[in-house]
Amino acid sequence: MSIQVESLGFHYAPSHGAKQGAGLEGISLDIAPGEFCAVIGPSGCGKSTLLRLIAGFLSPEKGRIRIGGEDMAGVPARRRNLGIVFQNYALFPHMSVLENIAYPLKLRGVPRAERHRRAGEAAERTRLSDLADRLPSQLSGGQQQRVALARALVFAPRALLLDEPLSALDAAHRAAMRDEIRAVQREHGIATLHVTHDQEEALSIADRVAVMRGGRLLQHATPHELYDHPADRFVAGFVGHANLLAAKVTAPDEVSTPVGPLRTAPHGQPLGATLTAMIRPEAVRVLAADAEPDLPNRFAGHVSRDRFLGSLRRFDFSVAAVGKTMGGKTVGGEPIVGETSSREAITAIAIPPAAVHLLTDPSSTS
Repeated sequence: MSIQVESLGFHYAPSHGAKQGAGLEGISLDIAPGEFCAVIGPSGCGKSTLLRLIAGFLSPEKGRIRIGGEDMAGVPARRRNLGIVFQNYALFPHMSVLENIAYPLKLRGVPRAERHRRAGEAAERTRLSDLADRLPSQLSGGQQQRVALARALVFAPRALLLDEPLSALDAAHRAAMRDEIRAVQREHGIATLHVTHDQEEALSIADRVAVMRGGRLLQHATPHELYDHPADRFVAGFVGHANLLAAKVTAPDEVSTPVGPLRTAPHGQPLGATLTAMIRPEAVRVLAADAEPDLPNRFAGHVSRDRFLGSLRRFDFSVAAVGKTMGGKTVGGEPIVGETSSREAITAIAIPPAAVHLLTDPSSTS
């Protein structure tokens, strides 16, 4: 079944004289049957509020929520038949793994033998069969997470809601568990909304990613589209790493920036337009000192900051000043962040023109 949110609005009531809390403004979002949608954004942007509204824990002030085409107005949470996994898993400490998984079936009046069978199948799918008799206190964090996931799916819910379920795990376990969640979700073919603060997690497992800020939806796109063609400066800076440079159009395939003129692909922007040039660090080429002197967007300079990250290094490259100014600033004063696997000294870089993406909202800030 699908999840459809249309022009959703909600605000928290002020408490103890405090300013009214952040809410949602005109959120519209469609999640197709079987689609995995991750929602990301800074703290307080409204992503968990969106999940709670869909779950039925909060009631919208305006707009509409449909699940499987059915309007959820006035339908309480217990009747929406949604599988939900919370950050703290909310397992019953006195129940075994199998009893925890079977509990939703017990609430729905499923006979004992049938719920035991279905809980056993869910435990097997999530690799919990050998742990069926253990209590939650006897499980690792990753195992508890799998119990919560199995419990959320055992009753064949209409959709699945995940509220930062991996945040309590260490980095190694998060990487493994996000793959498991995706595999189980695909097996069930269930529409899923996954709220997370981890961008890498969202990009790696979602079919589409929604970026929120200040209660508004800024962009909803595939991970590749979101990364390569962000809707605005904020999305560009929030999703992954990016060089974001003030730019002014000087030619159909060139802009001026604080590091100097940059050749671009033909862009169609009017002369004099003020834009933002986005360059992803992995697009920055490292060159030998005297290599390819005529290459477009080739800059000499030095590394002002170097960070070794194992398989790659991320560096800040300070472009040598060329004696020009832009807006009262010396050209070459703003470093370019790049990434490379090379461990050699870096004295020159190049930026392919096709890697210079122009964003048309210079007034927004990251």
